[in-house]
Amino acid sequence: MSGDDGTAPLRIFLADDERMVRTALRAILGFEDDMEVVGEATTGAEAVPLIRELRPDIVLMDVRMPEIDGIRATEQVLDRMPQPPRIIVVTTFENDACVYDALRAGASGFLLKRSRAEELVRAVRMVARSDSLLFPAAVRALAARHAGQRAADDGARALRDRLSERERAVLRLMTAGLTNAEIADRLGVGPATVKTHVAGVLAKLGVRDRTQAVIAAYECGFVRPG
Repeated sequence: MSGDDGTAPLRIFLADDERMVRTALRAILGFEDDMEVVGEATTGAEAVPLIRELRPDIVLMDVRMPEIDGIRATEQVLDRMPQPPRIIVVTTFENDACVYDALRAGASGFLLKRSRAEELVRAVRMVARSDSLLFPAAVRALAARHAGQRAADDGARALRDRLSERERAVLRLMTAGLTNAEIADRLGVGPATVKTHVAGVLAKLGVRDRTQAVIAAYECGFVRPG
């Protein structure tokens, strides 16, 4: 099966200890022409080796699972794979400290278990494209609440100061949740230029995607709560 444009479907892995949740996710995602569920696991300990073996593009990872929770499983997947998948953590409460810890560990976004089918599909596609922030208001609220409790140290400030003036402008707009196209329009430059600046921001902050860039922006004091 392939997408409407002939490209290979997104390969998705489900990690959740609730069978009904996995069944619902599999049914929703399997209905889409550009998505394919390639594997499932009921615990974090089971998920990590299967993800390494199957090499999916996207993982939907429950935060709370037995043996190894979603936070530790996320860390292990990202640490052990040279080209790891993008991980979306699935949770019950969006303001849970565990969600922030999972995002800080490297997850690219989060979804609530009560999300509608269309929200789930849209989230998977957004994270796969990686050109915009999933649920930016919620991510900013989490970062403000949790990262804001940490004072920026000298190392974090030095990291922030490595950004060029244009990269700082791009980071501000990324933190506000703008897409690459919206940033290009705001700055009056081409999308390719924005993509280059985004890559530079991620490299200099030592993060792999926009979600971690937002968290880093708060933790180094570049963006302040309120």
